[in-house]
Amino acid sequence: MKLVIFGSTGGIGRQLVAQALEQGHTVAAFARNPSKLELKHINLRVVQGDALDPASVEKAVQGQDAVLSSLGAGASPFGTIRAEGTRNIVQAMEKTGARRLICVSTIGVGDSWDNLDFLWKYLMFGLLFRSVYKDHVRQEEYVKQSRLEWTIIRPAGLTDGDRTGDYRHVFPGTDKPIKGRVSRADVADFMLKELADRAYLHKTPGVSY
Repeated sequence: MKLVIFGSTGGIGRQLVAQALEQGHTVAAFARNPSKLELKHINLRVVQGDALDPASVEKAVQGQDAVLSSLGAGASPFGTIRAEGTRNIVQAMEKTGARRLICVSTIGVGDSWDNLDFLWKYLMFGLLFRSVYKDHVRQEEYVKQSRLEWTIIRPAGLTDGDRTGDYRHVFPGTDKPIKGRVSRADVADFMLKELADRAYLHKTPGVSY
C-alpha cells in the first residue's frame, strides 16, 4: 500500500516507518525536521512539513491509500498538536478522498478511563498532564466526527522494548489485569495489522501487555 505516516520521527513513528517498509509498503514519512529520520530505503520518501499547516498536510495525503498518525507534542508536551494536527489530517483526507485513518491516542480517554490506576487518574492525567489528556480527547472528537474509515488506537504506557507481537487489545474499561505498558514497536505492529483487518473499524481498541 501507499502510506503516509505523520509523527514519523517519534518513537512509534520510527517503528511504523521501519516496519511498513519491511512489509513492502511504499512510505511517505511526514516530518517537520527530516534530518531526524536517518533511515534510507528505495520505498521511502521523506516529506517535509508541519502538521499545523493544512496545505502541507493536504499535499502529503494526496494519492495515499491510508494514513497512519502517531503525532506527539515532542519537546512541548503541553501543546495542542495532537488535536490540531489531527484535525488538519482529517480535513485533508476528506478533501482528497483518502479514506483509511489509523491514529494513536492514549488509554484513559473515553470508556477506557477505568483502565488507569489511581496514580494516572488523579495525579498524572488528573493534575500534571491534564492538558495532554484534553488534547487527546479533542483529537478523538475530530476523528469520530469525520466521515472516514477510522480506527483509534489507545496504547498503555509506552516503552522502548522489542516488538513481540504478543499483546492484548480490545479489553473492557473494567479489565484490571492489563499491565499498563506496551512497547512502541508493538503499537506499530498492531497499527499496521489494522490496514488489512477491518474488525476495529470505527472502534477504539486499547493495547497493553
